[in-house]
Amino acid sequence: MATLWDKGVPVDEAVKGFTVGQDYILDHELISADVAGSMAHTRMLGKIGILKPDELVKIMNALKEILALDSQGQFEIKAEDEDVHTAVENYLTAKLGDMGKKIHTGRSRNDQVLTDLRIYSKEKLLSVEESVLALAEALLKLADVGKEVPIPGRTHTQLAMPSSVGLWAGAFAESLLDDVELLKSAYALADQCPLGSAASYGVSLPIDRKLVSDLLGFAKVQNNVLYANNSRGKVEAVILSALSQVMADLSKMATDLILFSMPELGYFELPEKFCTGSSMMPNKKNPDVLELVRAKANKVLAAHGQVMNTIKDLPSGYNRDFQETKAPLMEGFSITKSSLEMMALVVSGLKVNKEKCMKACAPEIFATDKAVSMAAKGMPFRDAYKAVAQNLDQLKAEDPVANIKSKKHIGATGNLGLEKDIARVNSEKTEILKKRKAADDKLAKLMKP
Repeated sequence: MATLWDKGVPVDEAVKGFTVGQDYILDHELISADVAGSMAHTRMLGKIGILKPDELVKIMNALKEILALDSQGQFEIKAEDEDVHTAVENYLTAKLGDMGKKIHTGRSRNDQVLTDLRIYSKEKLLSVEESVLALAEALLKLADVGKEVPIPGRTHTQLAMPSSVGLWAGAFAESLLDDVELLKSAYALADQCPLGSAASYGVSLPIDRKLVSDLLGFAKVQNNVLYANNSRGKVEAVILSALSQVMADLSKMATDLILFSMPELGYFELPEKFCTGSSMMPNKKNPDVLELVRAKANKVLAAHGQVMNTIKDLPSGYNRDFQETKAPLMEGFSITKSSLEMMALVVSGLKVNKEKCMKACAPEIFATDKAVSMAAKGMPFRDAYKAVAQNLDQLKAEDPVANIKSKKHIGATGNLGLEKDIARVNSEKTEILKKRKAADDKLAKLMKP
């Protein structure tokens, strides 16, 4: 099969292999998106008279055949195809002859891959959001169960002030909910249709970009045709930045769980089924899942850096460098999704050892509260601070449960505000369902004769 850019001049086989890279493998994840884009483009070509009514029907039916083959894992993208776009067009041409060749009128592989990746990214972002919310729910359940279970709060990893399992778990739940806002912002950028920008400069045809955008369920057309192509890599970088924030939270959480489940602390016990052993030491119970989450966070951060460094010095218009932004994006989605799923399993299976948590609250952990109490009675806080600091050995243990329950201001251990976070989770889940239904409705309408 010929490439879409074939001009009859043989290209060195080594050059072919080098330039194709992984696209023919990665693009299996883009088949349904590419077909959807082709369906919308086909309908638009029919509207402006490039395709006759009977041609429109035959091309649409052939595109549906590709979707059916893909659902069975039988649509093949060969290395000689280079990418999904060529594989789809070659299928149409083999089946329909010259009619199949008409489908590329008014578009380029440049705006095709942009469109495919936007459709793909929108779905993946919703999927990641769902996993973020699932983990947040697991953390909020743990926070509710542990709201009156004291643990030492730490700064510089040293004992600081009384905290609680509820405060710890709620902190990560709220951080993840902020991450959802970042993911939604990335979604908004991806929710712009670039199809019709062609090779960066539009086409001399009366194409209807708004129709195509609406058929595909985008929020709007990405207006400037040059910016559409310039934005390749930029949108991917924004997405990876949001995913990096998620992974940074997971990494921090993983480190806490590793420390808090050490026998020397023992606040938490990790689920036995999520821990591995040693080939040599029969006593080992290794938190490998948590360690791998930390390592994988670095891979997503690196993917973001890779994309940013790839695009930052490029001139306007399409450059083949953009090809190297696809794999990092896909890997970023895959790593983040699987890491979230693993962390949700771990958090849901955590056991809290209340006795060890209580014992860990040594007398010196109440030093700050002692100074604040003296200040509340009229002593200047700085004097109270010095008085306590000079007599740390005289501090006595207090009831840590009473201590954490006594702090009633917004967000403190005695007033976690979990109900607000639960409401946020439920609201976001409802929004995702709406977006999914809208996407499904658009696809169903696009598929109709």
